[in-house]
Amino acid sequence: MVDSSRAHSSRDTPEGAGWGLESPGTYRELMPRRVEKLSWVNPRTLWPARNGVLASWFGDPTGRTRSRLAAQRTAAGGPADKVIRRDDPDRFSFMVIGDTGEGDAPQYAVVPGFLKAGQDTAFTVLASDVIYPVGATDDYGTKFFRPYQDYQAPIYAIPGNHDWYEDLNGFMRVFCDAPPLPADPAPRPLTRAWLRSLLWHRPSAVDEQRLAEARELRSAPAQQALQPGPYWAIDAGPVRVIGIDTGLLGTLDAEQGRWLREMSEGPVPKILVTGSPLYVDGEHHPCPIEGGGTVDDLVRDPERNFVAAIGGDIHNYQRYPVSVHGRTVQYVVSGGGGAFMHATHTIKRVSVADVTEDDFRCYPLRGDSLAFYSRVYGRRLHLRRFFTLSEAEATAVIAERLGIRPARAPGEPVRLTWRIRLVAGLLGTARRPDRTRRFRLPVRKAYTQLFSPGSATYSPPFFKSFLRLDVSPEAIRLRCFSATGKLRQELDPPVEDEVVIPLTRSPGTIGEA
Repeated sequence: MVDSSRAHSSRDTPEGAGWGLESPGTYRELMPRRVEKLSWVNPRTLWPARNGVLASWFGDPTGRTRSRLAAQRTAAGGPADKVIRRDDPDRFSFMVIGDTGEGDAPQYAVVPGFLKAGQDTAFTVLASDVIYPVGATDDYGTKFFRPYQDYQAPIYAIPGNHDWYEDLNGFMRVFCDAPPLPADPAPRPLTRAWLRSLLWHRPSAVDEQRLAEARELRSAPAQQALQPGPYWAIDAGPVRVIGIDTGLLGTLDAEQGRWLREMSEGPVPKILVTGSPLYVDGEHHPCPIEGGGTVDDLVRDPERNFVAAIGGDIHNYQRYPVSVHGRTVQYVVSGGGGAFMHATHTIKRVSVADVTEDDFRCYPLRGDSLAFYSRVYGRRLHLRRFFTLSEAEATAVIAERLGIRPARAPGEPVRLTWRIRLVAGLLGTARRPDRTRRFRLPVRKAYTQLFSPGSATYSPPFFKSFLRLDVSPEAIRLRCFSATGKLRQELDPPVEDEVVIPLTRSPGTIGEA
């Protein structure tokens, strides 16, 4: 039965997902008159974002760059241990929002609900990809300062791979008040580093007046935050929040790995925030550390007392409650803060680390994801009548293909036709493991990597999301709120998922950890 005392979510009704609601939200009033529309199939977008590919071919330089940035911040008076020590009480709240900065309608559609749900919170953490496409300093005005100008608390951030495409210059300037690094000596000719340097995308020149004007939008004393680098720890109330920088390729260099091991010692309850989620799309990605071991080895160590690991990078919401040594660690994907939506209907039936489909949560629901994509490609290919699936048809075919119960109670029975099944297959819908033929898997993977809608996602519902975490000495209440671009969800953001995480800690304080 639907609880009438709260806003209906997508798990309750189609209207809770934004389907069939006519009233548009007010978010367009917040947007600048001219908006850059990014297209991730446009070579002019992809070419400046080439550094990730170059790093995978010719070696990843981000470890050395990060070490130089850390040394620069320490020399400028930043804390050597990179810990931000706050004076929050034992009971406080903070927000987490990931993959925000496209600067277009999907990002701004999140803002009204985010401000409403976060109005009494102590701070926010941006989890990955603050600025698309390449983290340029000049893009911070419309993609960071303007959308969050009315959030009256500090914002801390960890970079994603897109923030690294200009060597983290914009990120370090805005969040750490750090000047650009001096240029590295030229590499020896005919080496891998030399080949990489020939093609490397370098930081663009900064319009200082434009940046100064943008900073005025978040200039109130309560909004100020100066962080010690691209990775950090926040001691807040009874918990420690640790943010790590996974660079271009989703790994940790040896120096940051040593720091993470030190920061994660002791019994104080800890929350990890990372640009590369450890569980995502039904798979485990433990995140290797240069020199040996993985980030997840530390998260799983009961002596270190991590209670949650939240990652960005993937533009939707997922949660995996993993049992580790007799306790449960909540592994969360929270990348729905503004960038185009990554599909959830391509996620196979979940069976990983003893987490089953009954335990798994995602937003958007798989059926809503499939219905959304069918509309996108119906418009794009001028085949609306053939491609477009209703939310009921999409929900029914997902249940059949994966052999799962619909996450939302079905309405009238749906007759699944050959057209519905064909469209679901063409759009990459996953199948049950016992019915997935080997040749189908690359097709699904290619779909998720190459055919995400990108700039086609300019009409609601957007299926965006953000987190609020309410902390007490006894527990953390984690809630995922949705933002669709519809007025109803702006006025009363629905809770799409909620979990209470008990905090168990041995005697001791954060200062002793």
